[in-house]
Amino acid sequence: MITIRTGTIREAEMLTHRLPEFVAPYKSEEYVKRLFGKPHLILMACENQEPVGFKLGYERQPDGSFYSWLGGVLPTHRRRGIALQLAEAQEDWAKNEGYLSIRFKTRNRHRGMLHFALSRGFNMIGFEAAQEIGEHRIWLEKAL
Repeated sequence: MITIRTGTIREAEMLTHRLPEFVAPYKSEEYVKRLFGKPHLILMACENQEPVGFKLGYERQPDGSFYSWLGGVLPTHRRRGIALQLAEAQEDWAKNEGYLSIRFKTRNRHRGMLHFALSRGFNMIGFEAAQEIGEHRIWLEKAL
């Protein structure tokens, strides 16, 4: 059984080191820099109290949107609806906090994330070109 609870920077940072998508995981200083003094939420998905996934977001701009910065589920626990549970919990929290939308960006090479977002009602709202096609950034947003 999966439970969703609030987590810590350290827990999120530790999970990024176990996720293959994070080639060069951020160090704790980057988390502190982005989250300090800003409304934020760190969610952990746990099985038997062991973290198996996370979703982290913060208020990036005071425009009514909540920025979903990082997240992931351990490969051994994928395809079980954990990412969906985390996304729904984040969206519920953001809506209750008065945010009007959720935004995030992903790389073109993360096709699973793009499919997941589009299937959940996100719209593509921006694009940042990179030298390699797979590294293009795609901005997505969903109204709450």
